[in-house]
Amino acid sequence: MVRGHERGGGHLSADDWIELGYAILAEDGFKQIKIDTVCTRMGVTKGSFYWHFKDIAAYRRALVARWGEWSDEEHQNFAALDDLPPRDRLMGLIAQLTSPRHWMIERAMREWARSDPDAEASIRASDRRAREAVRQCLVDHGLDPKTASVRAAWIFAMGIGALHLSYSEEDRAAAGRHSVELVDLMLTASAGAPG
Repeated sequence: MVRGHERGGGHLSADDWIELGYAILAEDGFKQIKIDTVCTRMGVTKGSFYWHFKDIAAYRRALVARWGEWSDEEHQNFAALDDLPPRDRLMGLIAQLTSPRHWMIERAMREWARSDPDAEASIRASDRRAREAVRQCLVDHGLDPKTASVRAAWIFAMGIGALHLSYSEEDRAAAGRHSVELVDLMLTASAGAPG
């Protein structure tokens, strides 16, 4: 993390402030996204903050916007998996969605989205894209579209549950191991079975 006293407040970029905001979000939650908190953590005066952001609302909007951009980039990476067989593609999607970078901020963003309409809209858009990518893997594996939609929702819901129940690297590693079992269960159950 970049700190003002390490680089000098005048050399900070908006990206430095965004990076710090995500660290605070992940460590302390969205309620700590306050001017005093970020300036203290950055080791600079409020003037440095106001050089980049009109107010705390603008800073929070920038955090949400950057989350949306990052999420878009992450989902564009799904395309790199398109040539893989459906099971391998699904495992690749899950690996991307459970990467350390993703897990670091995802839980905090979801909590923030409960009280901020912009954060909620960004999370919902990201969720739709992820569920659709999972659903397409299931369809390509041979499940009918209705069953694939239901199972994609279940896989996604279980992933979110694992996210909220994971508090350590060991928990996240266990979730990764269990994702193999989950994928195999969803793919091997009868494709014609009701969802």
